[in-house]
Amino acid sequence: MRVLLKSVVKHRHYYYLIIPAFVLVAVFNYGPMYGIQIAFRDFRFVWGFLGSPWVGFKHFESFFNSFHFSMIMRNTIVISIYSTVAGFPIPILLALMINELRETYFRKFIQTTMYAPYFISTVVIVGMIVTMFSPSMGIVNTVREWLGFERLYFIVIPEAFWHLHVWSGVWQFMGWSSIIYIAALSTVDPELHEAARMDGANRIQRIRHINIPAISHTIIILLILSIGSFLSVGFEKIYLLQNSLNIQYSEVISTFVYKRGILNTNYSFATAVGLFNNVINVVMLLIANAIASKVSETSLF
Repeated sequence: MRVLLKSVVKHRHYYYLIIPAFVLVAVFNYGPMYGIQIAFRDFRFVWGFLGSPWVGFKHFESFFNSFHFSMIMRNTIVISIYSTVAGFPIPILLALMINELRETYFRKFIQTTMYAPYFISTVVIVGMIVTMFSPSMGIVNTVREWLGFERLYFIVIPEAFWHLHVWSGVWQFMGWSSIIYIAALSTVDPELHEAARMDGANRIQRIRHINIPAISHTIIILLILSIGSFLSVGFEKIYLLQNSLNIQYSEVISTFVYKRGILNTNYSFATAVGLFNNVINVVMLLIANAIASKVSETSLF
C-alpha cells in the first residue's frame, strides 16, 4: 500500500490529467443510474423519485404481456442479427482491399468516397431511400421497368423494410467502420510480405496468412462489442422509415418505448423496458466475451 501511494504521489501530474474523464463518466454515466429505480415505481413528477409508490415488476410485466411483445422482439432480434451478419464482415473486406492499393491518390480518393456517407444525417439518408425507391421517379423502379418488371412501392412493403434498413446502414457505416482495421493493417511489418514474396506466396496467400492474422484480435474485440449492443438497433432511421403499412416488420423496442413510454409520459414503463434491454445486452456481452476468451484467448477482460 505504501509503495502504491508513493507511486501515485510521484506520478500525480498524470493522474491530474485523467480527473476530468472520471468526472465526466461519474456525472453522465453513473449519476443518472440513480433514476433506474423509477422502473420499479409508478413515477410522477409531483411525487419525485422517492415519493412515487413502489410497484415492483408491474411495468416489466406490462411489457412482457403486451399484445405486440412477440412481434417487437422478433423484429428487434432479426434486424440486429441481420445487421451484424451483413454489416460486420464488409468493413473488414473493404479494409483489406484498400490496404492493397498502392497508388496514393487513388487510395485517398477511395477512402474519402467510402467515409463520406457516415457524415450524412439520418434524415437525409431516409430521404435518399424514399426518393431512390419511389414508385414514380425512383431510380430503382426505373431500372426495374427497363428490365421488364413492374414498379413497386418498396417503402410500404413490410417484407422489404428489413432489407432497406440493414443495407442502407451497411452502405453508410462500412467506410467509417473500416478505419480501425486499416489502422491495424498499417502496423504489419513490410518485411513479412517481402519474405512471403520470396517464398512464392501470391497476394491472396499473403492476405490470408499475414494480414488477416494481424487484425484477428481487433476483429474479435469489435465483434464482442457488437454483440454487446445486440438489442440496441437504433431509433431514428427506423422511426422515420416506419409507416402504418410496414409497422408489422418495423416496430422495435426503441420505437415501442417512444410511443408508449415517452409520448404518453409513462416514464416508469420506458425506464423498465430500457433496463430490460440493457440487461440483455450485458448478458450477451459477458457470454460473447467468455466464448472468445476460451476459443481465441482474446477478450475484453
